[in-house]
Amino acid sequence: MAYRQRLTFLMLLDSAIVLTAIYISVFTLYPHVEILKHKPILLSAVTLLVSHHLFAFVYRLYQKAWEYASIGELTAIIQAVTLSIVTTAAVQWAVFQDIYARALMITWMIHVLFIGGSRFVWRVFRDRYIKPNVNKRRTMIIGAGAAGMMVVRQLINNPEAELKPIVFIDDDPNKQKLQFFGIPVLGTTNDIEDVVQALRIEHIIIAIPSLTKKQLNRIFEQCAKTNAKTQIVPRLEDIVTGKVSVSQFRDVQVEDLLGREPVKLDIESIAGYIENKTILVTGAGGSIGSEICRQVCQFRPKKLVLLGHGENSIYQIDMELRNQYKDQIEIVPVIGDIQDRERMFEVMEEHKPDVVYHAAAHKHVPLMEYNPKEAVKNNIFGTKNVAEAADTFGVHTFVLISSDKAVNPTNVMGATKRFAEMLIQQLDKQSKTKFVAVRFGNVLGSRGSVIPLFKKQIQAGGPVTVTHPDMTRYFMTIPEASRLVIQAGALAKGGEIFVLDMGEPVKIVDLAKNLIKLSGYTVEEIGIEFTGIRPGEKLFEELLNENEVHPEQVFPKIFIGKATMVDEKILNDFMEEFEEMDREEVRERLLGIANNRILAQNQARKIALN
Repeated sequence: MAYRQRLTFLMLLDSAIVLTAIYISVFTLYPHVEILKHKPILLSAVTLLVSHHLFAFVYRLYQKAWEYASIGELTAIIQAVTLSIVTTAAVQWAVFQDIYARALMITWMIHVLFIGGSRFVWRVFRDRYIKPNVNKRRTMIIGAGAAGMMVVRQLINNPEAELKPIVFIDDDPNKQKLQFFGIPVLGTTNDIEDVVQALRIEHIIIAIPSLTKKQLNRIFEQCAKTNAKTQIVPRLEDIVTGKVSVSQFRDVQVEDLLGREPVKLDIESIAGYIENKTILVTGAGGSIGSEICRQVCQFRPKKLVLLGHGENSIYQIDMELRNQYKDQIEIVPVIGDIQDRERMFEVMEEHKPDVVYHAAAHKHVPLMEYNPKEAVKNNIFGTKNVAEAADTFGVHTFVLISSDKAVNPTNVMGATKRFAEMLIQQLDKQSKTKFVAVRFGNVLGSRGSVIPLFKKQIQAGGPVTVTHPDMTRYFMTIPEASRLVIQAGALAKGGEIFVLDMGEPVKIVDLAKNLIKLSGYTVEEIGIEFTGIRPGEKLFEELLNENEVHPEQVFPKIFIGKATMVDEKILNDFMEEFEEMDREEVRERLLGIANNRILAQNQARKIALN
């Protein structure tokens, strides 16, 4: 209905209601009075009619969408009607020195009843007869708090919503058996499975944005026992900042079920060494590198240099950041291979960065077992090139992205990362640049992580392949890993290895089971197949070995460790003789150095000679 037609209709309707209210009140109190010949009644009627329309415009009664009417709209009606009655009473007193109080009181009640009723009747009519014929899914709302109420209101008021709220579940004993919006609270989270079966629930929405990871994990375990699709309201910070609406439900992600709270670092403390500075990120197109770039941009550096070997990935992060930060940050995409020493020096000389985040690396464990020389070229010589170029051109802080696989490494990838840590620790002793490393575990959603592999296997109908039933790993999210890297730069004094307190390790098989359930299948339908430990893999990963642990935290949930130093000659000898070694010799010597076996052998020889 067009606005003018709607306005005309409502004004005519209200005029009829006002006159009817007056007639009923007069007829009730003065049944023998002839209304058309009674001047006080006629004047009151005209005054009430005019003042009603006046206050209706003041309180925007004709502009409200009554199909979504609630307490706010009812309050506006009462205010407009009350003021129109008060105005009429004032006119009666001014003209007749008398007020027909009883008649005005009855008129007020009828007025409010009819005006409010006419609006709410439209809402009921629309909800029952005008809504599109949608086959709505019977929905359980977990959480009868503020978020749950907003979810239900959104679903009830949205005629196109495909979900129909049937029942609330809440652990608050004071809410049991109560009804909100006509929807009962029938049980606690321990009753989810029974309630789903009893009420034929097809969809579940977890409407408690403030849930801890452990609480969410427990609730999801209950939901996973049913066949209902489970979703969750957005994160509380996203709702508060206005990024999303509470009704924009999302699927539960594996990240939600890690069983621990994300580490929230003091981002403000790092602004001093990034703001207005030139930052260079190697591997800027990768999972970690690109997220570091996004996080860094929040602190408005003067220039951000995106260095990477793959043109497509650099193009994508370049376009993303340009669209978001154009005219605010100078963003420079640079194509270059960290193995190209001359190119690294050229880039450092041209841009003279204040901070370097070195995220470029080969990281796939099985692939590097088959290609150890390539791992050495990229992870060791590439790191050496970037680090020495940073030293030469006066970079203030250099942060190496390392791995938990660098602890007592049993594979080539981990050994090259440990070797790279040794390199920058040696360089830190003679350089004005502060060189530090950051270790963390597996990153959920990064390229090469188990999650994308599991998803592909589930989409293909299974089975999901897990190497060993007892295989465990530490997990963190990409934003967490990136924040840790940035925080490490602020904490750096030189030579440290920073480690995130990653909580308890997660069994890979449990991760696989959760992902299968999140995808809407049962473990029996998809299946899990154990394939055996791959070359170079360990059942359990470590973040610091016993000799490296410093018990105190240098920052909430961040530890620091100074790994055992290795004679610089041992490192240099390996790099000088590298080209002459075959694949097996590279692997053997590399693991010997990374695990300090060569140093121990040399010391044993000295003792024997003496």
